[in-house]
Amino acid sequence: MNQFPKLLIITGAVLLVIGLLWQVGGRWLHLGRLPGDIVIEKENFRFYFPIVTSLLLSVVLSLVLYLIRFFGNR
Repeated sequence: MNQFPKLLIITGAVLLVIGLLWQVGGRWLHLGRLPGDIVIEKENFRFYFPIVTSLLLSVVLSLVLYLIRFFGNR
């Protein structure tokens, strides 16, 4: 099999698993409501910037991609 279709299939499977975990684990993980996320609420206005959630997801995705590259070259 060519490498690009294999990459697309693996990426789709990973996204599917992440989506299912997010749906099932959303009750316990509270992503988007972590301490450090910025929320400003006024009368008719709400500003929300999930900076800590973004940093956490970036670290996790970087680790996953590093492990895929590390074990993929063997």
